[in-house]
Amino acid sequence: MKKVEIAEHILPALAGTRDINLKFLEGHFKVEIAARGRELFVKGEPGREEIAAAFLTQLSGYLSQGNLISESDLAYVARIMLEQGSAPFDQLLPGQVRPSARKAVSPRSPNQRRYLDAIREMDMVFGIGPAGTGKTYLAVAMALYYLKERRVERIILARPAVEAGEKLGFLPGDMAQKVEPYLRPLYDAIFDFQMKDEADRLLERGVIEIAPLAFMRGRTLNDSFIILDEAQNSTSEQMKMFLTRTGFNSKAVITGDVTQIDLPTGRMSGLVEAERVVQGIPGIGVVHFDESDVVRHPLVQRLIVAYESFQNGRQGGKSARAAVPAAAADPAQEEPHS
Repeated sequence: MKKVEIAEHILPALAGTRDINLKFLEGHFKVEIAARGRELFVKGEPGREEIAAAFLTQLSGYLSQGNLISESDLAYVARIMLEQGSAPFDQLLPGQVRPSARKAVSPRSPNQRRYLDAIREMDMVFGIGPAGTGKTYLAVAMALYYLKERRVERIILARPAVEAGEKLGFLPGDMAQKVEPYLRPLYDAIFDFQMKDEADRLLERGVIEIAPLAFMRGRTLNDSFIILDEAQNSTSEQMKMFLTRTGFNSKAVITGDVTQIDLPTGRMSGLVEAERVVQGIPGIGVVHFDESDVVRHPLVQRLIVAYESFQNGRQGGKSARAAVPAAAADPAQEEPHS
């Protein structure tokens, strides 16, 4: 049995609500953890006791520095501890952002770190990559942080109102109710950081505004943190309109996945075009994400890789068939597919 001494003032944060963190660590390291006063006792198989106790010691030191840790951060660092035998929190969870008093967010990969650094340093940032890489989530976290620190006066969250592969048809209600289904992911991100009552107050007062992209025309947004989500579904004209809304003392973050464009066939994606247009312009950053940055369920990362492999194989097959002259298209003369 191993004993770990914990400072009394950090014990609640370390244990979590109803000891949820301790229960998670018990299951993760396959040990038993008992708290008695300022001491934690770790019991398990040889080797696991030592690893779990070392992890709790490092976690205690990290929290003693005034840092916060979320359940997802805890799971991430605990996994690294099992894989590598050490978990240097300061290296694994650098650049922590505190959007609210109740929650902190840390980048989980070099690309996420570059993304947050770019948002801090530049007035306009493009985050481009697959689903689950934290593009929107981290952008909303930074927006709420800037609002909390009074660096901006309001947050504007915009999205193109485009169906993803199916037609929703007529939607009842007023304009706000009609566009709400398209903007729901942005509400989800806000409510993950803010208590719902507080978030509702900010939305009612217009401090946080969520609007379809089409409603942005004619506005100049000063002292604002502006996020355009799902930007791959903006048209070229809409993207130009959005990029020119940025006013003084404002930041703009544009996120999207160029592999999931839902525009009608033949329409140029505003995100694809803008990525080419803004190259080399000072004050604008472009950060690309890939499957290694996915922080959702492990299945999401595997699905992204599988779809990319499938689509690349399908495109390669089409190219190969297109290169065969019509006279040589006899199945008997074709090589078998692997």
